[in-house]
Amino acid sequence: MIYLVFSGLLWGTGGLTGRLLSLHSHLSPTAVAGYRLLIGGLFLVLFATATGHGRRPRGRTAWIRIGVVGALSAGFQACYFAAVALTDVSLATLLTIGAAPVLVVGFEQATGRRHLDTRVAATVSLAVVGLGLLVGEPPHGITMAHIVVGAAFAVASAAGFSAISLIGKSPVPGLNEVTMTGYSFTLGGLVLVAAVAPTTGVGFAPTPEAVSLLLAFGLVPTAIAYACYFIGLRDAAASTGTVTALLEPLTGTVLAVALLGDRLTAIGVAGAALLAVSVTAEAWQNRPRVSG
Repeated sequence: MIYLVFSGLLWGTGGLTGRLLSLHSHLSPTAVAGYRLLIGGLFLVLFATATGHGRRPRGRTAWIRIGVVGALSAGFQACYFAAVALTDVSLATLLTIGAAPVLVVGFEQATGRRHLDTRVAATVSLAVVGLGLLVGEPPHGITMAHIVVGAAFAVASAAGFSAISLIGKSPVPGLNEVTMTGYSFTLGGLVLVAAVAPTTGVGFAPTPEAVSLLLAFGLVPTAIAYACYFIGLRDAAASTGTVTALLEPLTGTVLAVALLGDRLTAIGVAGAALLAVSVTAEAWQNRPRVSG
């Protein structure tokens, strides 16, 4: 659980870092996502190589896993930013992060991986309600057509993240989490960068601020956070991972209020409290137990 909680907290720094990066680099959100995956993946590949943490992937099964996770990573990032472009950040975040635990719990229930008892249903419901209160209402002026299409992209993004969480539960012999994440994200980042280059472009002025923020974005909320997430999934249900991922908007909101001067309404405070309670309940339920 400590790995899953830590990953959620680190993901929360991505919002602040991403906002500052956009100001200094003027890159499109999709280009930022591509660089994020690419740099984060390269960090992990270099780490695994330098420390001997994992050998280079070998065998068809390992490369299939890397290809699948890489494609899903690129896909859910692209779908999320498509949802943002059609609606707004708050609605896209609400639908994407809120739908993920619901999708995973539904899959685990259908396949018998986890029984949907009252506690699980209450925790997920509490988390989704808290997220809705924290995010708040989307701004006016968005057409219904944009909302419908944007919602479809957001749910597709949630499905991609959910699939990664479920796949991460099944280890591949000889392929550890750090190596898998590194090669998968490098592949996914290359796909996104290549896709966005002919449209919005991937060039930017390499100022010290922009380069530092880009490296920090690739290292902290990407390389370290996702490596911790996949390590945490070894001994936790995929639905537990998606619930702890709700720490991302909670942490991002706290940082925005503390460092950027954003204001949080009373309803937002209530939502943050519900999110904190739901994540704490999930962590407590999955705490290590010592036999007497």
